Amino acid sequence: MIEIVALHVSPVHAFEGRPPDGPRPDPGPVSRDHVVVRAGLGIVGDRYFNHPAHRNAAVTFIAAESLAAWPVDPLVARRNVVVRGFDVDSLPRGAVFGLDSGDGVVRFEVHRPASPCAWMDQVIAPGAFRALCGRGGIRCVPLDDGVLRTGKPALAIVSA
Repeated sequence: MIEIVALHVSPVHAFEGRPPDGPRPDPGPVSRDHVVVRAGLGIVGDRYFNHPAHRNAAVTFIAAESLAAWPVDPLVARRNVVVRGFDVDSLPRGAVFGLDSGDGVVRFEVHRPASPCAWMDQVIAPGAFRALCGRGGIRCVPLDDGVLRTGKPALAIVSA
C-alpha cells in the first residue's frame, strides 16, 4: 500500500553554493500536512512554482525506501513528496500517474530523474550522494489542479 509520508514546500533554494559552507536557512515551514497543486505550475508556495526553467520539473517525488539506510528525516532530500510503497524511480519518462488523497485525483507526468547532488553528503551522511544515484526520485509536471495530503492515497498508473 502506498503512503505519502511527507510533503515539503520551500520558498527558497537552500542548497546553493558550496556544500562545506552549509545550506542557507529555510525561512518557511518545511513540513506540511497538505499542499495545493496547480496544473502546469507546481506546488503553491514552492520555489519552483511557475518558474519557467522548471515548468516540466516543478514537483519532485522520492521513495522513502531510498532514504531508509540513514536515520534521517525524509525531508532532508528536499523532494516535495516523499512516498512509501511506490517505486517512483522505476517510472519511465512520459509516464503518467495519479494520486487521490481524499480531494480528487491529481495526475503527474514524469519528465526526468531528480538526480542527487553533492549536498546529500552534507545533509544526510558521507556517501549518500553516490548511494542515491539512480534512486534520487523524479521530477514531474502536474496535469491537474488539486490537493495532496499526507496519509494513504489511492494510486493510479495512467500510462507507463
